Amino acid sequence: MGLTTLREAVAIIPQHPNLFVGTVRRNLDPFLAFNDADLWSVLKDCGLEQSIQDRKGQLNADVAEGGANFSQGEKQLICVARALLRKPKILLLDEATASIDGATDAMIQKMVRHVFKGTTQITIAHRLNTIADSDQIVVLDNGVVVEMDSPANLLRDSASHYSAMVRAAASAAVE
Repeated sequence: MGLTTLREAVAIIPQHPNLFVGTVRRNLDPFLAFNDADLWSVLKDCGLEQSIQDRKGQLNADVAEGGANFSQGEKQLICVARALLRKPKILLLDEATASIDGATDAMIQKMVRHVFKGTTQITIAHRLNTIADSDQIVVLDNGVVVEMDSPANLLRDSASHYSAMVRAAASAAVE
C-alpha cells in the first residue's frame, strides 16, 4: 500500500489536539478540498455548529497559536470534525478524551460512535469506559499483548487483566 493511499484511509484524533494558527476553515480542511456545506455538516455532526456560528467570521474565524482561543473540548471536537470530513476507513483515537472532563468525554464518545459508524476504530485508552462497548479489546502489558477478546468474555474471566482493571477502577471510584 502506498503512503498516499494509507494517509487517505487513516485519520488520527490525538490526546493533545493539534490546531494551527489560521482559520477554522483551514484547521478543518487544510487543503481547501471541501465546500462550506461540507464543513457546516461536520460541525453540526460534532456539536460545534452553534459555537462556530457565534464567532466573528464563522468559518473564517481566527484560530490562535495552539488553538488558545478555544476550549479543550472545542479543540478536540475540531479534530473530530477534521477526521469526519475526510471519511477515513480507519480511525485511530490515541487517548483522544484523556485531557477533558468526564461529561465532555461521554459526549464525544457517543458522537464518535454515531458519526464514524462503519469505520474501523482503534482506540488507545486508559479510561475503561472509553472502550467498554468495543467489539474487541487488546490488553497490553509493557508493550506485549497479554489478552484479546470481547469485553464480555474478558469480564467473565475473573483472572483476566481486563476484569482486574475494571474491579480496580470500580474500587477506586468508591473510595
